[in-house]
Amino acid sequence: MDTNAVGSSKGGASAEKIDAVARWRESGLFDDREQAALGLAEAMSTTPASVSDEVFADVRARFTNEEIVELVCALAMENYRARFNRAFGVESQGFYRRAST
Repeated sequence: MDTNAVGSSKGGASAEKIDAVARWRESGLFDDREQAALGLAEAMSTTPASVSDEVFADVRARFTNEEIVELVCALAMENYRARFNRAFGVESQGFYRRAST
């Protein structure tokens, strides 16, 4: 989450949204496209990965085919990196510093 938070922050995501990712369903901060993407991310990150027809239909309703390919590729890469880092015990490097409010 550390480097992703940095990228998201630089990309314009608010600290509130970054903090709310873990509770995205209840937060009310995410629009329909973001919720669909987060649902897909959650489904792809389970072990074993299990993307239901309902989750995929939600994504398909909100993204073009090209966007879906890009989204799935990015999520697969993040899962790869997370598992790689876990195998080697790589911890957060402290790149993300939440701005003081």
